[in-house]
Amino acid sequence: MQPNLNKYTKMRVKNDRLEALRMIISSQELGSQDELLEALKKEGFQLTQATLSRDLKQLKVAKAATMRGNYVYVLPNETMYKRVSTPRSVHEMMQVPGFMSINFSGNMGVIRTRPGYASSIAYNIDNSHIEEILGTIAGDDTIFIVIRQGVTKDEVIEALSQVVPNMR
Repeated sequence: MQPNLNKYTKMRVKNDRLEALRMIISSQELGSQDELLEALKKEGFQLTQATLSRDLKQLKVAKAATMRGNYVYVLPNETMYKRVSTPRSVHEMMQVPGFMSINFSGNMGVIRTRPGYASSIAYNIDNSHIEEILGTIAGDDTIFIVIRQGVTKDEVIEALSQVVPNMR
């Protein structure tokens, strides 16, 4: 990674790379890190085997046997990343946002996401240090947020729209 990138840009690059890795693993049967590195390269990500290993560990990727007896990489929660017979490119798949809705009650909010997206969206919220939000708790498809006292719903939505694609 380039040393002149700021912390926010580096985080965004990593998040994009992790999301691309999720999409690749969910849409292709790949059994080696070399195959994963090549697939990531085709999507515009240059990284070392060591970085890929750390990413796989962070995503809790495992290997599982296919019907043909080959071992391929799989994600821990296949609800969203179920294999498809006609895979699209990672770029096409990443155009579909994970955010679905947000609702409020007092100084609390509940964000609904597509299955598997909540933890990465909550991670982005927490690491963006949004003043209006005290913290998050994420499940598989739900994020609970605690809103700072005196902050309006519109202020929260405005702040989150800077971090969460399609929040508006």
